Amino acid sequence: MTRTTGTGPARTGPASSGPTTPRTAGSRTAGEFQRLYGAAPEGVWAAPGRVNLIGEHTDYNDGFVLPFALPQRTEVAASRRTDGILRIHSADTRSGVVTLDVSSLDPAHSPKGADGWAGYPAGVLWALLDADLPVSAGADLHIRSEVPAGAGLSSSAALEVATALALTEAAGLRLSRPEVARLARRAENAYVGVPCGVMDQTASACATDGHVLHLDTRTLAERHLPFDCAAEGLALLVIDTRVTHDLADGAYARRRASCHAAAAALGLDALRDLPPAGLEEALGRLADPEQRARVRHIVTENDRVARVAALLTAGRLRETGPLLTEGHVSLRDDYEVSCPELDLAVATATAAGAYGARMTGGGFGGSALALIDAEAEAAVARAVTEAFARSGFTSPRTLVAAPSAGAGRLA
Repeated sequence: MTRTTGTGPARTGPASSGPTTPRTAGSRTAGEFQRLYGAAPEGVWAAPGRVNLIGEHTDYNDGFVLPFALPQRTEVAASRRTDGILRIHSADTRSGVVTLDVSSLDPAHSPKGADGWAGYPAGVLWALLDADLPVSAGADLHIRSEVPAGAGLSSSAALEVATALALTEAAGLRLSRPEVARLARRAENAYVGVPCGVMDQTASACATDGHVLHLDTRTLAERHLPFDCAAEGLALLVIDTRVTHDLADGAYARRRASCHAAAAALGLDALRDLPPAGLEEALGRLADPEQRARVRHIVTENDRVARVAALLTAGRLRETGPLLTEGHVSLRDDYEVSCPELDLAVATATAAGAYGARMTGGGFGGSALALIDAEAEAAVARAVTEAFARSGFTSPRTLVAAPSAGAGRLA
């Protein structure tokens, strides 16, 4: 597992700060593309990062999740090429233009090291061509992002979805948003090598403004549930610990393998099929203590998703807070994907008056979220910052998350 701290997001993918208006942002990215490549792009497409309200590590167990899209987006300006060359540039790295021969794109030889971020858009083009979609076998891409990399806010999914939209729509294809999400996920699974579920890409592609997305990751059935913190005098504070994580380093894959082995031992297609009422009996049938802990998290987390969804449907948003904290304890103790900075952020926010708090994303770093009174934003952020300083941790960054629309074309 790669775990680093620093004064900014790790440069494993594009990142910058602060959302701008779509018109301004799209124009800026298009202008940069023209200066870089000498001609205007065919268009600019954007896809958001996401926050997962509850339902962590359940997606690759055929379970249930409740994410929503962020205002922060990754933009991709694109034009097709006919010579089999893929050129990729990010405004947020110092890599320069990465040039790849499309005919040589191969999951076994995806870009690594300083240019590892280029594997995400390269993987998307590979996935589209591998699916026999009539996209151009070559492109010029310029990327600009507001989604912090390594913060657990799905910067990789935002890049994948924006690239998939750019490459397909520039070619005149109009895929459904779930199709775009599935292709983007395949790029991350097969090309980049992260065995993630489909939640991140689906949230980025399919989310709607002012709602959380209740997604059944087995059937891909979607429900959009109203989530209006401001109307309740609340806010959802995201605390970026600035501890970056690398889900391609094996820890994520080991947890997935443990879950799948436990499901097989219990005679289940997936842990989603184990109801809470049968949990204790099932745990008694597993000899491996690690598998027991992983199963306990997945089953109880699916139940928490159902309970949070019911509370949101009933308009009882404040009451979701304790379930968020309960979820963090499970992720910390049973799934073992937290870290000291995340635990401190959750404990401090709760002590400062949050209704509940939890880590969000794959873990091993990244961000926590806290459900707070809107008027308490400054006080909670200050309490967490001061707690980090006392512990000698890098100062965190905070933002208030508002459910926003999914991916689309800007220009």
